[in-house]
Amino acid sequence: MADKIQIDIISDVVCPWCIIGYKYLEKAITELGLEDRVEIEWKPFELNPDMPAEGENLRAHVAKKYGSTPEESIKARANMTKIAGELGFRFDYFDDMKMVNTRDAHILLEYAAEQGKQHALKMRLFEAFFSNRQDVSDKQILARVLESVGLNAAEALAELDNPAARDKVAGEEEYWRSMGVSSVPTIVFNRKSAVTGAHPTEVFKQVLAEIAEQG
Repeated sequence: MADKIQIDIISDVVCPWCIIGYKYLEKAITELGLEDRVEIEWKPFELNPDMPAEGENLRAHVAKKYGSTPEESIKARANMTKIAGELGFRFDYFDDMKMVNTRDAHILLEYAAEQGKQHALKMRLFEAFFSNRQDVSDKQILARVLESVGLNAAEALAELDNPAARDKVAGEEEYWRSMGVSSVPTIVFNRKSAVTGAHPTEVFKQVLAEIAEQG
């Protein structure tokens, strides 16, 4: 039996290029017929760890953080929306969209991993934020998302008050920072090589093909 290919995807659920990068990767895996050989784990990265509970208007946030003009921001959103649409994912940007704190979402993703539901929850969180105009820092929204993938919302949300669960996420983030990860998505293959950014499918196919041959 061929060796499994372990893929760690360091990302945030409010990172548009993270879902685009994953969709490129997913297409590469499918086109190479490697679905049964790949094991994906999502690892935490907070784009805005100090974001207050009330969040911040996305346009104002992007202008402040990246220095983007309104015109540049509109053009970038249109470009990402087009690319994502071609990959089967819908972006629905709107004027009052907010950038929010994602620490709770990452804690719940760690909980979901223990239940074998991490990937499903990650996809639903991306959809909630980018497609369904939902605040993924809102516990009521998080409860509905948890239930949608078959998780016990009350049990999962209790983890948010568990110091050990919070420390685990902080420790994971620190580990990946110590490994040199400073931007997302960063996709790590077998803990040996990494690709940073949302590269086209052909790039991921080349990487995966080389690893598959070695295995």
